[in-house]
Amino acid sequence: MTGSTREPPDHVDVLIIGAGLSGIGAAHYLQERTPGKTYAIFEARATLGGTWDLFRYPGVRSDSDLSTFSYEFRPWRHSASIAPARLILDYLRETAAEEGIEQHIHYSHCVTDLAWSTAEGRWTAIVEHGPGRQTTSVHASWVFCAGGYYRYDEGYSPPFPGADEFRGRIVHPQDWPEDLDYTDKNVVVIGSGATAMTIVPAIAGATRHVTLLQRTPTYVLRLPSVDDYAVRMRARHGDRRGHELARRRSIRRQRIIWTMSRRYPGAMRRFIRWVNRRSLPAGYPVDVHFNPPYNPWDQRLCLAPDGDLFHALRDGTASIATDRIRTFTKTGVLVESGREIPADIVITATGLNIQLFGGIRLTVDGEPVVPRDHVVYRGMMLDDVPNFAFAIGYTNATWTLKIGLLCEYFTRLLDHMDENGWAVCRPELPAGGVTRRPLLDFGAGYVQRSLDSLPRQGDRDPWITSVNYYDDVKRFRKAPVQDGSLRFERTPTTPALS
Repeated sequence: MTGSTREPPDHVDVLIIGAGLSGIGAAHYLQERTPGKTYAIFEARATLGGTWDLFRYPGVRSDSDLSTFSYEFRPWRHSASIAPARLILDYLRETAAEEGIEQHIHYSHCVTDLAWSTAEGRWTAIVEHGPGRQTTSVHASWVFCAGGYYRYDEGYSPPFPGADEFRGRIVHPQDWPEDLDYTDKNVVVIGSGATAMTIVPAIAGATRHVTLLQRTPTYVLRLPSVDDYAVRMRARHGDRRGHELARRRSIRRQRIIWTMSRRYPGAMRRFIRWVNRRSLPAGYPVDVHFNPPYNPWDQRLCLAPDGDLFHALRDGTASIATDRIRTFTKTGVLVESGREIPADIVITATGLNIQLFGGIRLTVDGEPVVPRDHVVYRGMMLDDVPNFAFAIGYTNATWTLKIGLLCEYFTRLLDHMDENGWAVCRPELPAGGVTRRPLLDFGAGYVQRSLDSLPRQGDRDPWITSVNYYDDVKRFRKAPVQDGSLRFERTPTTPALS
């Protein structure tokens, strides 16, 4: 991918930060719904794709079905529903190329600072680029931050006692080395999330043995990697209509699973355990290795496409150890039960580091913006921060579902401002304030470690960060833009309207 070979413009109506799933989606909606707006995409890395280009570990794939993980406006045509990264990356590249979005992308352009000037009514972005990391200033009326919420330059690696004594190799999946040869090696994968559940079956056939070492079990659902219904609908009704029908069905199924998990956690726990038992050998200790101490959907459910993890456990190429690490040894990992698990390679699938807005420093009229001091408006703006939007997807459903709705609302907001001659928009909390709550009600370790650094959500609309797609359809597509919580200004020097 080459992107734009031109110098970045001096000024754009909208500066999009990040050329991943969210950034490309935002560009589409801007082009389609506000065709008169100028925009540029600054991507810190040398290519597009975000997560799907960054991660290179074996088996890397979606943990959501592609009927909903793909864009609503662009059908997913491949038969794979739980798809490998290479297919998702191809899909993103094709979207960017065919829609003319790629010519707006400036690769290896890293935004380090964003400064809002009320006097000028615009943002100034400081951008590092080029071999010498020279800096350039670019002005924008709006900034749309589409960089996700985790650090791209490093994953989370807790300290392990004795790791310095280990004679083998320790690898984090986010920094997977191209020269890592695990053939006929003993491998230990530490973790119990989606990454660990992906790596273990992907390498099990090539290693001498791979052990999934988990401190706490997680819920694992077996799902087919091909959605036969989606394939049939596309064949019968064509790509676009078939995609729409498959998407509706998948959204409904996701919502049913989540709702049942929250309302009837005991029943869902028993159902998942029953499915797991049927997928494993008779007598397998399911209650040891697949019996989490929390309820379903307190953390995200993991998927086993076509039961790949269970197949590896059945044929003996993989095993699970549910225990705590006492220390690394020279030749493996010693756990609290006294067992030493032999290892030539240890893969620490221990999670991500959250970094909001890509670590960019934000200021408003010279004052630093501290995210934890602000409340999120409609899940996409910060109170009292003008002309700044960001994209964070669902934690209980497919990421893209929320991003599409956010982008639609964003273009509605821009149109509303143009129709009324307004140049500046900032959310304002009500006079009595709101009760502040954590932004994400989610038990995953990477979220819990970072809650104190994140902005807050409120206790009522429009300050709630909704996790219900059907409610959000009403909020973002149908509710009036002018809801009493937005303060508008026609120019930096004229009175504000709210």
